Amino acid sequence: MVAVAEQLKRRLTIQTAEIAPQTTAIRCLDWDRDRFDIEFALDNGTTYNSFLIQSEKTALIDTSHAKFKQLYLDTLLGLIDPTTIDYLVISHTEPDHSGLIKDFLALAPQVTLVGSKVAIQFMADWLHQPFQQQIVKNGDRLDLGNGHELEFVIAPNLHWPDTIFSYDHKTKVLFTCDAFGMHYCDDYTFDEDLELIETEYQYYYDCLMGPNARSVLSALKRMGELPAVETIATGHGPLLHHNLEDLVGRYRQWSQDQAKAVTTVAFFYVVGHGYSDQIAQAIAHGIAKTGVAVETMDLATADPQEVRELVSIVSGIVIGTPPSQGETAATIQTAINTILAATNSKQAIGVFESGDPDSEAVYPLVNQFRDLGLTSAFPAILIRETPTEATYQLCDEAGTDLGQWLTRDRTVKQMKALDTELDKALGRISGGLYIITAKKGDISSAMLASWVAQASFEPLGVTIAVAKDRAIEAFMHVGDRFVLNVLEEDNYQLLMRHFLKRFAPGADRFAEVKTYPATNGCPILADALAYIECEVVSRMDCHDHWLVYSTVNLGRVSKPDALTAVHHRKVGNHY
Repeated sequence: MVAVAEQLKRRLTIQTAEIAPQTTAIRCLDWDRDRFDIEFALDNGTTYNSFLIQSEKTALIDTSHAKFKQLYLDTLLGLIDPTTIDYLVISHTEPDHSGLIKDFLALAPQVTLVGSKVAIQFMADWLHQPFQQQIVKNGDRLDLGNGHELEFVIAPNLHWPDTIFSYDHKTKVLFTCDAFGMHYCDDYTFDEDLELIETEYQYYYDCLMGPNARSVLSALKRMGELPAVETIATGHGPLLHHNLEDLVGRYRQWSQDQAKAVTTVAFFYVVGHGYSDQIAQAIAHGIAKTGVAVETMDLATADPQEVRELVSIVSGIVIGTPPSQGETAATIQTAINTILAATNSKQAIGVFESGDPDSEAVYPLVNQFRDLGLTSAFPAILIRETPTEATYQLCDEAGTDLGQWLTRDRTVKQMKALDTELDKALGRISGGLYIITAKKGDISSAMLASWVAQASFEPLGVTIAVAKDRAIEAFMHVGDRFVLNVLEEDNYQLLMRHFLKRFAPGADRFAEVKTYPATNGCPILADALAYIECEVVSRMDCHDHWLVYSTVNLGRVSKPDALTAVHHRKVGNHY
């Protein structure tokens, strides 16, 4: 059965489907969402998946995003009388999956909330009302009758500290919420077409699960102790069934590769405090661009021994300063003291603060680390108001600065590693000199480029190779628009020097540069020889670069007789 309703402002629909005996998926399809958190530029919307198991006893696994309130509750009422539901299993308390719990409890006050200890505590802090509760640990079971017995797998940090998986022994369905998911919205309930989803599957892993690779491996080990899993019912995107072994294997391989990374950053913050989740994700995304692994840990639930072990093996540390009051304040301060005691002077540090308008705890903490000899990889970030796109851009660039600082020695070694003759021969491949300029909303970026080529006649198109750790990479996803500015021979040095310099995180790259707007809203450099307006059509992963293919539609040459500036290199293993 499919129940569909259209909203006036945004295309939101509901799909229900029986995915196993007595098991119904309630999929909330958000077709037009173009961004999720800060790191996701979405090309195909997303879904929020909830599940209903009806046996002798009935369990609802997760709810949905608050934007689906009426659609979701109407659909649920069409499936079952909420007063007959016995359990609500909370896979984790992130709002996109738990946003309707209050509304659901108003309809079903008798229900028992089932979750990890941390999840139940989060619920108590949020609901501020009495509720039936059942805390579960790894291996605990919940018997729904007729063979439907849920076994719980503790999976912290995937990607919240309170995450659990639920395995139905009768149907062999494993409910995993965020893990193994993807932001992909279509009418197919399952993963029939692997080619359509594999790019989004890896993108989702890289952004959300990659920073917790060791936690992924721990969860996979616990999953291996279950009987054969035939379906993974995810919280986002299609459910995994047709390509299950392949897709789970990719998680294992990616996580093993991440866990072996030579360079790792330990990321400590308090989940759910202020805007710490969004800020942390933006900084971690910037770090990950440089090929540096990130391991996150929640200060409110951190075990001191695990903190010491993590700090002892990492090259860098990022801390989101925690609240100074509350039930977990003592635990948090113990974790901070443990971090300080375990650091060494060769490590780099970054600190941010969000959620306490009158606090400036970030500065004393930075000074404590400096006194211990650690290097500050980026200026302390203090967020007093609701973050904007410019805030997130600053955080992303700060993370990239940290990653580049930590990999500077590795980069030099790689530059020296290529065979001398091959290096010289490769360097003879010349290219023009260009500056890419881009703008989205109130944020903008730019980059000097030389790996540019025309790629097609029909439609007219160009390719540009963009290093993954460049700030402008975030402005060059499918559907994004930018301007390719062509530099002029004998008149490019000032522009080249300006855009080659290192900018502080969040700095205006167009300060002191004359520009005017293109029809696509991006800056055109007034001193460029020519400009071309572009729109990204596709991207190909080329290891340390993205090869971005874009169509072009408008352009102009300011000096018809002038020539393009050319970049001649002596070696081919760096710019």
